[in-house]
Amino acid sequence: MYDKLSTSLLAEFIGTFALIFIGAGAGALAADGGGLVGVAFAHGMVVLGFAYAYGHISGTHINPAVTLGVWAAGKIDTTRALAYVAVQLLGGIVAAFVLAWVLGDRAGSLGATTLADGVSTTQGLVLELIMTFFLVNTVLNAAISGKGGPPAGVAIGFTLTFCILMGGPLTGASLNPARTLGPAVATGNFADIWLYFVGPIAGGVIAGLLYKTVLEERK
Repeated sequence: MYDKLSTSLLAEFIGTFALIFIGAGAGALAADGGGLVGVAFAHGMVVLGFAYAYGHISGTHINPAVTLGVWAAGKIDTTRALAYVAVQLLGGIVAAFVLAWVLGDRAGSLGATTLADGVSTTQGLVLELIMTFFLVNTVLNAAISGKGGPPAGVAIGFTLTFCILMGGPLTGASLNPARTLGPAVATGNFADIWLYFVGPIAGGVIAGLLYKTVLEERK
């Protein structure tokens, strides 16, 4: 299913870099650009594009929550999964610093994923868990299973898009620890960062376990 580890890690680094550079960049420039819709499609289109560019190399997880969900489903070994997560987090951090340099005075919060006023940490945690469950559920049932065929990348990209359209105004709709960590490190703002790790990872793992125990087609 995957290429040799070094090649896969390079693909995951580049893909995650692109997701944070474009996605967080769209978030930082939302007021001057396409707003929420633009941010949602920026993220979704990156996932869509790299699903076809690198899907055959690494699976294009570009998200620790996706990798851990695939691991929970038994579709990736522990060593590879941990290596993916490390490279994804690094890619997110590097992308955020490059984005900050490119945008300069326009960088602002670098599209940081933060809780909106009136959204509690518990609500944010549950929202991130549910939305990430949706995303990883699509990855497993459309792509990993092979049942989605070539359009699987479209399904995954649009799942991320519709999650951001709903969740963006509430939590920033991270669904991805690397997406949150990069801007947090680059700006020094770590407010509520724990929930952007716990929520997405829990959602991904639940989706993986559901796929493994119930939804996976048995031969």
